[in-house]
Amino acid sequence: MQTAQIEAMAERLKCTYIRNSIDPFLEEAAAEGWGTVEALSELLSRECETRRLNGIRRRMSRAHFPFQMRFEMFVDTHLSPEVRREARILETMAFLDDGSNVVLVGNPGVGKTALAVALGTKACEEGRTVAFINVPNLVIEMKEAMSLNQLTAYKKGFERYDLVILDDLGYCSFNRECGEVLFNLLSSRNGKGSTIITTNLMFDRWDEVFDDPVLTGVIVDRIAHKVHVVDMTGESYRVIETKEWIERANKMMD
Repeated sequence: MQTAQIEAMAERLKCTYIRNSIDPFLEEAAAEGWGTVEALSELLSRECETRRLNGIRRRMSRAHFPFQMRFEMFVDTHLSPEVRREARILETMAFLDDGSNVVLVGNPGVGKTALAVALGTKACEEGRTVAFINVPNLVIEMKEAMSLNQLTAYKKGFERYDLVILDDLGYCSFNRECGEVLFNLLSSRNGKGSTIITTNLMFDRWDEVFDDPVLTGVIVDRIAHKVHVVDMTGESYRVIETKEWIERANKMMD
């Protein structure tokens, strides 16, 4: 059988690695002296790995992370030992398995978003679907869905993710209508997936975000039902980096 025929069948079967690499693979197999079973096993193994990596890339692209961050890149030296331990626990992804939520709270610059993206990236690598949404953009999306009478479709889209990351809660306020929609969205995910929220406000200050105290209470109750709260409050990593940069610059000038 000519390799062109193999490539054509691989195309129909969506076998990307086999389609693109059959000729160099056969040359490698011949050079290594692989038998038929060994070569076939290696070929299928590489095809599976290609599919796995392509799946990760697709999930990462659809998540719309604002930047790349994996746990080996995440800087935690400025965080307390307790927060570092909690981050390692979250890295196991056990919170996704039991449908728990995560609230990362702290002042600007401590790494809330970076940790959230690292968790989202790990979830993508493990085959989970993830959506990263900045809260101000979420408000805009909800208003657009309401104006177009598409809330039902928007809600279904929100439900389908294994993990939703809502970044920067606290930097814009919700009117009652948007607050009710958010509560509905969060409720629809209950038992279906996990939500990570990054915020500069502890629960007792969420009434600064939502106009209605009753609505604030039910939203907090929904999030806090099964939740890991990580208080990352401390010195800003960006401030620390700036101080170190200034010190290095001063030493170079001396």
